Amino acid sequence: MIKNIVFDMGRVLVNYEGDRVCRYFIEDEAERKAVSAAVFDSQEWLLLDMGLISEEDALKRMQARLDTGHAREMAADCLKHWHEYNMWPVGEMGELVVQLKKEGYGIYLCSNASLRLLDCYKIIPGIEYFDGILFSAEVKCMKPQKEMYGHLFQRFHLKPEECFFIDDVPMNIEGARACGMDGYCFADGNIGRLREFLSHLNENRP
Repeated sequence: MIKNIVFDMGRVLVNYEGDRVCRYFIEDEAERKAVSAAVFDSQEWLLLDMGLISEEDALKRMQARLDTGHAREMAADCLKHWHEYNMWPVGEMGELVVQLKKEGYGIYLCSNASLRLLDCYKIIPGIEYFDGILFSAEVKCMKPQKEMYGHLFQRFHLKPEECFFIDDVPMNIEGARACGMDGYCFADGNIGRLREFLSHLNENRP
């Protein structure tokens, strides 16, 4: 019997574009691509999501790969403001959260995200209905590592077999299943199809 729905955040509850903030701050296309690569396609970005580096140290390493003072300045602006531009809520997913809560499910979040999100997670639609939130940087590991799911279950006293996970990355669903939590890959972004699937979630279960 599924009692809890666990959501990923990016490209599930909120839309996400990694270089949207760069398009806002930087006019020159070549510089924009260089800054985007240095900041958002970097090892440091992953280390931030794992909570293994401070934003100050990450920025220094990102800037070291850029050739001009202006580009380094733009990198600082983009890193400082990325959460204001790169994410925006999917309203219909907020409606789904409310519906699931009314149906009696526990609602949880399990996301690969930096500590920055602890200050701005309220962008998530329906966040007031969530029973628990876990970001990877808090526990210094990431999906699909089994430790990430283990922290989820332990922190909120959940049984894996009673949880159902919604994520847009197939290997994150595979990682969840390896830990005993079934899931649905939301890679196509089709909310209607997801709703239909969830409406039959507990049918034919022992």
